[in-house]
Amino acid sequence: MAARRALKAVLVDLSGTLHIEDAAVPGAQEALKRLRSASVMVRFVTNTTKESKQDLLDRLKKLEFDISEDEIFTSLTAARNLVEQKQVRPMLLVDDRALPDFKGIQTSDPNAVVIGLAPEHFHYQILNQAFRLLLDGAALIAVHKARYYKRKDGLALGPGPFVTALEYATDTKATVVGKPEKTFFLEALRGTGCEPEEAVMIGDDCRDDVGGAQNVGMLGILVKTGKYRAADEEKINPPPYLTCESFPHAVDHILQHLL
Repeated sequence: MAARRALKAVLVDLSGTLHIEDAAVPGAQEALKRLRSASVMVRFVTNTTKESKQDLLDRLKKLEFDISEDEIFTSLTAARNLVEQKQVRPMLLVDDRALPDFKGIQTSDPNAVVIGLAPEHFHYQILNQAFRLLLDGAALIAVHKARYYKRKDGLALGPGPFVTALEYATDTKATVVGKPEKTFFLEALRGTGCEPEEAVMIGDDCRDDVGGAQNVGMLGILVKTGKYRAADEEKINPPPYLTCESFPHAVDHILQHLL
């Protein structure tokens, strides 16, 4: 790993870190203001696939977070970029609210499958349609492979188990574009002028947020909100740079010890 440099950028996860569905993590708005007052760039990186970037931004603004659209990098953006690069026609196995992020993409006579979190579509008939496309040689693109996520009513299955089922059934391997893939974090930093060694990532997913960030050379801070479960910090090696109670505590540490 390259030598640690002065901190220039902070990447922040959204769901589970700043908010859980339509409720903000206590103190998160004020903590974000304090972080913005420091001499660092702030970017928001999310694997959320249940809604378009615009819907996500509207949700955050209703929760009184001061965030602009160009500060958000989503796994849906990364998936669209890959579809355009590969010039494929995807079957979009994503939530209907995420479809605006694929506006203009040709989807008739599909020769690829893009799968995100789509609870309403995860049933036998649709999954079997995807299965048959893959057997005929279609590419499998996973927006991400998270095992589970946090909702107001408790933990819920993420897209990962369904991606894995299609991989297993078709003896193929998905191209994954979201966290914890290295390319996701590097793309999120592109335009900031920062190297990974000059950045820190804050998130509630030990593997995807913290482990993924640390694998590219960032520091990783794990928060005990959202999907966090006891002893999650022991699931990756090296362990998180820091494990703390919540986003406000993470901001306190950054302001006191990293700047």
